[in-house]
Amino acid sequence: MASEDFNAALPTSAHPLAKPGYGKRNVPGQAVRRKGEFEHLPVREASIAAYLDRLPEGAAMDVKTLAKHLPRYGQQAVASALVALTRAGHLRRLRVPLGEGLTQWVFHTYFSRTARDRDWWLRFLSGDVPPEEAAAVPAARSEAYGVLAQLGVTDGRLLLSAAECAALEELAAQWLARGITPAQLLRAVSAGLPDQVHSPGAFVRRRLRDKMPPSMPVRAAVPEASRRQVLVECAECGAPGLPELLPDGLCKGCRGGGDGDASGGAGAAVAAEDVRRRVAALRGALHH
Repeated sequence: MASEDFNAALPTSAHPLAKPGYGKRNVPGQAVRRKGEFEHLPVREASIAAYLDRLPEGAAMDVKTLAKHLPRYGQQAVASALVALTRAGHLRRLRVPLGEGLTQWVFHTYFSRTARDRDWWLRFLSGDVPPEEAAAVPAARSEAYGVLAQLGVTDGRLLLSAAECAALEELAAQWLARGITPAQLLRAVSAGLPDQVHSPGAFVRRRLRDKMPPSMPVRAAVPEASRRQVLVECAECGAPGLPELLPDGLCKGCRGGGDGDASGGAGAAVAAEDVRRRVAALRGALHH
């Protein structure tokens, strides 16, 4: 990849973060960043991969946002590039339960600067990360920490330092443990602010304590499932499936359509369309 492409891929500070709990996630054990590390990819994919690599944890990874901040490429080009990066072993999009026994899901897009084979991704998605790799990167902050960090984005009067977020993390976690969603917590803390907040940390602490919601009834125990309950979302059509059924980040229909076998193209297209309809119906049911 030419140097100008590499430099053009650098993200601007304007790229937004996703909602707390969503967005980009880095995987452990990646090689040190170096110039030209995506030269094995086509120019477009290499440029977009370099951009994604430099986005911070929690950055918005939806196609619309990426296309807005990558003016050289439209939404269709970005979507195609994400599929290509999935095939190349750099990316996986997951659905992860919001909490034990809950039917709500959050979306994580895992990006790896180092290309991984399907066996590595299967181990990682099942929670089987080698200790030396897990120790190579800091542990991800909790959802409660993410909500506190988001306060300053929601309203500049509540901009907290990293130390303040860490100090208030346990209080915010108690809200989430009582069934309050991140969006509800943000609203409760940021609603009706005075014109000036002289000490955001003390102000947020007081609101977290004074407005603490009641404890929710204890849910019935949920049978223990696999080590990590996640669904991989097909990078092509969006159909969810168990990691072992989407080893390349693509469902069977979409994977078959990209192996160069033209004879199965029509059947794969029909299967993919059927999957899209089923997923659309499922998503609609979850939203109601």
